Amino acid sequence: VQLQASGGGLVQAGGSLRLSCAASGRAFSNYIMGWFRQAPGKEREFVSTINRSGVTRYYADSVKGRFTISRDNAKNTVYLQMNSLKPEDTAVYYCAADPARRTRDSPADYDYWGQGTLVTVSS
Repeated sequence: VQLQASGGGLVQAGGSLRLSCAASGRAFSNYIMGWFRQAPGKEREFVSTINRSGVTRYYADSVKGRFTISRDNAKNTVYLQMNSLKPEDTAVYYCAADPARRTRDSPADYDYWGQGTLVTVSS
């Protein structure tokens, strides 16, 4: 599966952005999806994950209550709605896919990655 992330940009603290990740290739609904981020000088970290049907979702504590992950299997797309953004949310955001049956929160558990989209939150 090939992944293409988009929607990043520059936003002021308190603002919102919606990231999209379009998938092509094999059946999108057979993959769990995840969002990760990597800030300069830091390791890639888990943000959120969603199961194949979209019913089960998990979030990192740092984004819980502010970010919402969703997917549209008919459009082969996963979204990350980011509200109440903070400067510490600044990072390159990556979407990832894996044919696992249960959600995963480690980058090592995902086989397929998008190219990343930069989110910059100014104070």
